Amino acid sequence: MYTFLALIQVGLAVLLVFLILLHSGKDAGLSGAFGIGGGGSSIGGGSMVERNLDRATVVTAIIFFVNTIVLLKI
Repeated sequence: MYTFLALIQVGLAVLLVFLILLHSGKDAGLSGAFGIGGGGSSIGGGSMVERNLDRATVVTAIIFFVNTIVLLKI
């Protein structure tokens, strides 16, 4: 069980880093390369995509945190 949760933890860490890098910062970051940052998009506009990216990042961070606590208790 520990090995499975440890593999999940590594996957969550990689996913979390990727999601954080997608956020637009002062200089538009990596999100500009994928069309997520600035400007309007043909599908729902940039603000909706950015809001969904924020939600995905928060949910992934919460799952990462809970998995960390479970791994510490095992």
